[in-house]
Amino acid sequence: MTEREAIDAQKAGPNTVDTLTADLQSLGLSRGMLVLVHASLSSLGWTSGGPHAVVQALRAAVGESGTIVMPTHSGDLSDPGRWENPPVPESWWQTIRDTMPAYEADRTRTRGMGVTAEVFRSGQDVLRSNHPAGSFAAEGPLAAGITDDHSLAWSFGERSPLARIYDHDGWVLLLGVGHNHNTSMHLAEYRADWPGKTTIVEGAPVRVGGERVWTTYEDVDLESDDFGEIGAAFERSMFEKTATGSRSATGSGSTTGSNDFRSGSVGLAACRLMRQRPLVDFAATWMAQNR
Repeated sequence: MTEREAIDAQKAGPNTVDTLTADLQSLGLSRGMLVLVHASLSSLGWTSGGPHAVVQALRAAVGESGTIVMPTHSGDLSDPGRWENPPVPESWWQTIRDTMPAYEADRTRTRGMGVTAEVFRSGQDVLRSNHPAGSFAAEGPLAAGITDDHSLAWSFGERSPLARIYDHDGWVLLLGVGHNHNTSMHLAEYRADWPGKTTIVEGAPVRVGGERVWTTYEDVDLESDDFGEIGAAFERSMFEKTATGSRSATGSGSTTGSNDFRSGSVGLAACRLMRQRPLVDFAATWMAQNR
């Protein structure tokens, strides 16, 4: 929505750190939680302090004992021969490979991740994984363990922050975005088998021994076109469990769901909070059966 539309829609006043914190807590975010956040600032409505307020509210909700993770991908640090949105002329490819500056975790900006992720990754106490295209940033007691040892090859697989969040039984928060932005489903792609699953060779500029080099690595040819469909099926399965009396919602206000999945509002945004393990397990099974 536009800024004017956001102002007109918020009859009770602007979002603040305190109101966002209260909404996040009502949704189910709590102290000590490990949560991977995907956020759209504009969907929240008009917010006093913008993305900085969102980051502060997230910190307040999980407390000093909690750990926040955000995807901080820089997809432009990749092989130009695979670019599609938009493609570049083939005559440019080698020039780009020869001249693109190397990835630097503390300097390379995110691309397409939104302003909240960009503000978060630049925080003083935030750590960022060392993957040129598919990095994640984290802050909190588990941050080092989440971001360390992110392998270049198989970037969202078993040596990635996504797998470490799975190991810790962490959560995923979709803050005004849909499942099409739910990066945890990429981990399911590595774990699932389906007809046509293929391996590709990617490339990126990195530093080796202080020198900038162009390197190549193997990866799964990822696809996210069906993430929305998978997410909808996952949500139906969660609500079916609730309907049969497995577990009921613990949140307040407009929050609904189970102990593994909750939906509600933060500011003006429709939001979802889910445990990552059942999501990844469901997605891997769905892919094997439906792709």
